[in-house]
Amino acid sequence: MLVYLRLFKESFSFAINALRNNKLRTFLSLLGITIGIFSIIAVLAAVDSLDRDIREQLSGLDSNTMYLARFSFGPTDVPRWKRLQFPEVSYNEYKYLKSSLTNAEHVAYQLFVRRETVRYESNSVSSVNTVVVSDEFDDIQALAFSKGRFYSEAESNSGKPVVVIGDEIAKSLFGDFEPIGKKIRLYGQKFTVIGVVKKQGSGLFGDSNDISIFLPANYVRNRYGDNNPNMNHIVIIKPKPGIDVDELRADVVQDMRRRRGLKPDEINSFFISVISGLQDAIDGIISTLNIIGWVISGFSLLVGGFGIANIMFVSVRERTNLIGIQKSLGAKNRFILFQFLFEAIILSLLGGLIGVILVWLISLIVNATLDDFSFVLSFGNIFLGFGLSSFIGLISGAIPAISASRLDPVEAIRTGM
Repeated sequence: MLVYLRLFKESFSFAINALRNNKLRTFLSLLGITIGIFSIIAVLAAVDSLDRDIREQLSGLDSNTMYLARFSFGPTDVPRWKRLQFPEVSYNEYKYLKSSLTNAEHVAYQLFVRRETVRYESNSVSSVNTVVVSDEFDDIQALAFSKGRFYSEAESNSGKPVVVIGDEIAKSLFGDFEPIGKKIRLYGQKFTVIGVVKKQGSGLFGDSNDISIFLPANYVRNRYGDNNPNMNHIVIIKPKPGIDVDELRADVVQDMRRRRGLKPDEINSFFISVISGLQDAIDGIISTLNIIGWVISGFSLLVGGFGIANIMFVSVRERTNLIGIQKSLGAKNRFILFQFLFEAIILSLLGGLIGVILVWLISLIVNATLDDFSFVLSFGNIFLGFGLSSFIGLISGAIPAISASRLDPVEAIRTGM
């Protein structure tokens, strides 16, 4: 056992000395493997961070939540000319579904409207994401509040001019002053602020609760009517816990077809989109990004591996005379083998370490610069970086090391001379 430990120690020492004596060659070899490891760890960490951020954005929603509308949230086989003939989902249909769907925990009504400008005294915020919804929206989205509350059922049904604002809107309009009870101007009328949504960060598709305002759908309906071409209507349906989503979906289809008087041979004049389908689509996108990242980074690793192999072959050629002398003095084949193998592995591990450190530094910069996105360098990615670098070093150094260990001592000394 001691003999093998000494063998490892001496081989390791020879490898370190060889790297020290050829600093430029060592640097160029490190550069190749560093770029490869940096590329793959950076890409995988970025994709993991994006995946984590998206899942955090979706965590407030039940994956079985349904969206009933005249348009589809995903691909559809219904031609565009046919979809344009579909009627908007009406407020009366929302009320009908709310009373008829026994398997639904909450049913909410929402109007998609254009962005607006809100004002308070001399302060104003333009292009505000205006969320026009019924009171059940809070139960479905599970909004968190830093101050105040969401509007009640009575306030929603009567279309009372009350508003809930996002964190950034509150700071822009009121600064350090208390926003609750203040009146902001919107649609040419004053709305009383009754709540401030807790800071969320960036939204899933760009819109965040921080830059949004929430107001009763019936206020907009009473003011502009139900047939305004600039508004899209949807019904949000959250199933009760334990209810099969397909069963509830079938109930919605049956009730809507009955309500609209559709004949058996007519297609549905509406679409039902489910959040779980969106999550599946996102999982597919993340998987594709991972594959693309592996392919791109794989080429970098391949170049780095070939670079190390080439350098090791050059190293064997340069030290042929030394190998012959070592073997003539009694050095075993495995001693020579371990010298070059250790040299390749050390190069790869150093390159991997530098690559991981670079990714870590970038994560610190990104996290310090962007408040809305967290770049996470997980232990799994770090372990993967070192594992890959060790594997590349082992594979790249194996053939040169084996060829060096099999040199005939007399021929090696003669060739070196």
